[in-house]
Amino acid sequence: VAEPDEREPDYRFTLANERTFLAWQRTALGLLAAAVALVQLVPELTVPGARRALGVGLAVLATLTSGMGLVRWRQADRAMRHGDPLPRHPTPAYLAVGLSVVGLVAIGLVLAKAVMG
Repeated sequence: VAEPDEREPDYRFTLANERTFLAWQRTALGLLAAAVALVQLVPELTVPGARRALGVGLAVLATLTSGMGLVRWRQADRAMRHGDPLPRHPTPAYLAVGLSVVGLVAIGLVLAKAVMG
C-alpha cells in the first residue's frame, strides 16, 4: 500500500536501482561459490583448519553482502518515492574490508606454505 506522500519514480531510476541490487546479489553468489569451492575442492592448507575458516569467512561475507544489497535497494527505493536524497551507506567499505581481510589471510597462508615447504 502506497503512503500518501509517495510518488512513482521514473522507471529508468527504478530499473537502475534493481540492476544495482542484482549486482550485489551476483557478488554474494560469487562469494558463496568461492566458499563452497574452497572447502570442497582445495586440499587442506598448511595451517590446520585454515581452509575451513576461510570458507566460513567467505560464506559469512556472502550472506552479509546479499542482505546489505537488499537494505540498499529498499533505502534507495524509499528515497526516490519520497523525493529525498539517496542515502549514503558504508556497505562498499564493509565489503572491501572483508575481502581485504580474506586476501591478507590467504597471502599469509601462501607465505607460510612457501616457508614451511
